[in-house]
Amino acid sequence: MCGITGFIDKSGRVRPELFHPLIEAMTDCLVHRGPDGSGIWIDEAEGIAVGHRRLAVLDLSVAANQPMISPGGQFILVFNGEIYNYRSIRNRLESEGLAPCGGWQTSSDTEVMVVAIECWGLETVLACVTGMFAFVLWDRRERQLILAIDRIGEKPLYYGWLGSVFVFASELKALRPHPGFIPEIDRNSLALFMKFGHVPAPHCIFKKMYKLEPGTFVVIRHNNHQASSSGENGNVMPYIHRYWSLANVVSEAISQPFHGNDCDAANLLEKKLREVIRDQMVADVPLGAMLSGGIDSSTITSIMQSESSRPISTFTIGFSEADYNEAYYAADVARHLGTDHHELIVTPVEARDVIPLLPALYDEPFADSSQIPTFLVARMARKRVAVVLTGDGGDELFGGYYRHIFTHRFWRRLQRVPIRWKHAAASFLQSVIPFVSDGSLVESILAGFFRQSVEKLEKLVKGIESCSLDDFYESLITTGNCDIVKGQKGISGEVAASKKSFMVMPMEPALYMMFRDTVEYLPGDILVKVDRAGMGASLETRMPFLDPGLVSFAWQLPLAMKIRGSIGKYIPRLVLYKYVPRAMVDHPKSGFAVPIDSWLRGPLREWGEEYLSESRLYDEGFLEPEIVRTAWNEHLYDHKNHASFLWNVLMFQTWLASFDAAAIRRFVE
Repeated sequence: MCGITGFIDKSGRVRPELFHPLIEAMTDCLVHRGPDGSGIWIDEAEGIAVGHRRLAVLDLSVAANQPMISPGGQFILVFNGEIYNYRSIRNRLESEGLAPCGGWQTSSDTEVMVVAIECWGLETVLACVTGMFAFVLWDRRERQLILAIDRIGEKPLYYGWLGSVFVFASELKALRPHPGFIPEIDRNSLALFMKFGHVPAPHCIFKKMYKLEPGTFVVIRHNNHQASSSGENGNVMPYIHRYWSLANVVSEAISQPFHGNDCDAANLLEKKLREVIRDQMVADVPLGAMLSGGIDSSTITSIMQSESSRPISTFTIGFSEADYNEAYYAADVARHLGTDHHELIVTPVEARDVIPLLPALYDEPFADSSQIPTFLVARMARKRVAVVLTGDGGDELFGGYYRHIFTHRFWRRLQRVPIRWKHAAASFLQSVIPFVSDGSLVESILAGFFRQSVEKLEKLVKGIESCSLDDFYESLITTGNCDIVKGQKGISGEVAASKKSFMVMPMEPALYMMFRDTVEYLPGDILVKVDRAGMGASLETRMPFLDPGLVSFAWQLPLAMKIRGSIGKYIPRLVLYKYVPRAMVDHPKSGFAVPIDSWLRGPLREWGEEYLSESRLYDEGFLEPEIVRTAWNEHLYDHKNHASFLWNVLMFQTWLASFDAAAIRRFVE
């Protein structure tokens, strides 16, 4: 796991003799992503500079440092991530007589990548590698720069134009030292953030900057002639090449469904998981697992422990507030499996102390409140290990979210209800929700379906009025209000249209929800949260469920093997029951919940008032003060829960304050 950055500059704005200190300054901004070493490569004649910060995981020697040059000298590679099947690729190169003439110089996956690209070509390599990665490749012969990221989007890569300079980086903070970087906020992206709590790719909070989408690569030719559209100053935006598509995987998998019973499916899933986990446990540094006590992390931990001759290190976090502390679930699983378990119970004060770190940690506004415990558990784990495996991705693939189960059980019934009845029911439920306590009327409304929080019930109430499955999905994942952005009426038609280009062959409503979660919510929210939290603590995170083969297999399974009645992740549960007693892991799912609603009424109230003050909002000019103040007052005094909406606003406000406010304010009007 590493950090990469660089630029191509033929403008002459930065003199060649300043390339070295500039790329060094940009690279040093990513020291948290790579604390074990750094390297730069410059070609002044071509106006290109690349930088790399290294977190050493495979081959700890200096020989494996980057940037790395291919044996023939054609390619310069800076690489972030891990290639889990690099040993089989290396063996294939050797069997074809394509190993470097002087022998392999390292035992690293990066050397295998650059050699394979030189021998087979980029697209062949992208088709055969499995792993998480973002890399930048300079082709000396063709005089072109290539940027690529993995299939699901585990690793980030930003890019764009600063005038006539093309720049790229793992995180936006690495672009700040460049003299051409001007933080001009994109209001469309801000509207997307206010709606979803994150800025989805390819959008970026800053104008002229973009995020590379999962499963794609771009080629920037030095003469800037190949492009799909023109940029400013005569520059052109690179054409996006898609080398992998979940839509294609899903279509193929559904056309070739799995044939077998539950036992067959569980055995095959266990076999595939074991193979993937075995590959992902390869490291030259200490390795452990994140263990929440839920189905996904417990399954990964169970198989890891069965593959290890000694107790593996496991890590979990809990809150001192009893209603939000589920660390005892993880402790029970760890005790049963015999892991070396580490638990951190944090107080509200300790958790809130993380809030000032969030703008620098995430670079863009980001408002999933579970970012707080995720960073805390990563920081704790880093004291003992450098790599952890997590259970992320299991919910999206196997129907683990409440919205999947609710959709499966009720969507078609809702479609048969006259719209006027749905409006009446929604109005009634909305009026009584503020006056009920969680776990009482909530449970009776859902008829024992599953225990829901009041906030989630509010989303379901709004969702039942939806006329289409797409609208229903967005009503459930929406956390705020895009109309709050001043001078911006919702999301532009072009941006909204780009979010509707989903695809796929006809499928069950719940499967469609899982599909959209995998292409939107997973890379936009979950993977961003885990990457930035882990890298903020210099901790590498690996996710076995996101292996391409496992993704394909999951989509071959019929819906009944994912959701059975009111139970999600049915087949993964059968795998886990082989290792852990059923009663130990069959408990309601709550996620990494943080009591933001009560904190805003209590210990965070003064902080919230500071950032949500009417005068401050008017002065900044980005958000509608009346809407914000109304929500704030209703949350404080009127028994209404606007925690998600207010957290979106507060995460933007604190992020905004972390920049040079005067510089940003120049672009308000």
